[in-house]
Amino acid sequence: MRTWFITRATRGFGSLIAKEALERGHAVVATGRRIEDVAAAFGRHERLLPVALDVTREADAHTAVELAVARFGRIDILVNNAGYGLLGAVEEASAREVERLYATNVFGLLAVTRAVLPVMRKQKAGHVINMSSVGGYQSAQGWGVYCSTKFAVEGLSEALSAELAPVGVHVTVVEPGYFRTDFLDQRSLSRSERVIDDYAATVGALREHVGEMNHSQPGDPAKLARALLQLVDAPKPPLRLALGSDTVRMVEAKNAFVAGELAAFRALSLSTDFRAK
Repeated sequence: MRTWFITRATRGFGSLIAKEALERGHAVVATGRRIEDVAAAFGRHERLLPVALDVTREADAHTAVELAVARFGRIDILVNNAGYGLLGAVEEASAREVERLYATNVFGLLAVTRAVLPVMRKQKAGHVINMSSVGGYQSAQGWGVYCSTKFAVEGLSEALSAELAPVGVHVTVVEPGYFRTDFLDQRSLSRSERVIDDYAATVGALREHVGEMNHSQPGDPAKLARALLQLVDAPKPPLRLALGSDTVRMVEAKNAFVAGELAAFRALSLSTDFRAK
C-alpha cells in the first residue's frame, strides 16, 4: 500500500486518480479548498483522509502534510494537480489575472512540494508527479499566460529531478492534451476581462471554438488515471510523460521545428563563442 497526496482531488483528474488509487488498495490524502467538497466527492473510506487545502496558503500545505503523516506515516506519491486555465491574448491579461494564475499554478505547486519533500527525503523514497499540459511544451495563441505557468512547472520539474535523484525521489511532469474533463467549464477556465478587437481573428476565434470543444475532446480522463497508476509502478519513471495522441503529435512537431531552426542558424549560433586571437 502506498500513500498518495493529491491536490484538488474533488473533481477532474484529481478525483479520478484518487478513486483509482483507492480501488487498487492504496491510501489517499485527498485535498480541496473545502473539506465538505472532498467528503461529498468520496464519502467515507478507511484508507481516505480528506483534508482542506488552499494551495495559495503555504501554512495550509504544511498542516495537510502533518495530518497525512500522522494518519498514514508516510507520503509516497505527490500529485500536484491543482490549477486552472486562463483564455486570452497575452496583452489582454491584466496584472491581477496573471498574478492569480501564478499563485495557484506555480507558487501553489511550489508550496505543496516544499512541504512534502522533507517527508520523502527522510524516507529516501517518493515520486513527485507534476500535472503540466501539452501547453507546457508547446505554447499556443490564446493560452500564452496559462502556458507560461506550465513552462514554469516543466522547468521546476527538470531541476527537481536532478536534485532529488541522489536521495531516491523520482519526479515526473505529466503533459495531457485535450481530455474530456471540466477544464473548459466556467468554474475551471477563466477568461481575460479585457478583449482587444485586433485579436478577433486569432484569440477571438478560439474563444468561440472552445465552447464547441467542451466535453468532445479526444482524451479519456479515466484512462489517464489508470496511466498514472501504471507510471508509479515503473522501475525508472520518465521525466516527462506525454498523454494523448494530440500531445504526441504536437511534441513531435515542435521537436522537428526546433531541430530545423537549430540547423538553419547553426553557424550563427556557434559564431558567438569566445576565441583567443
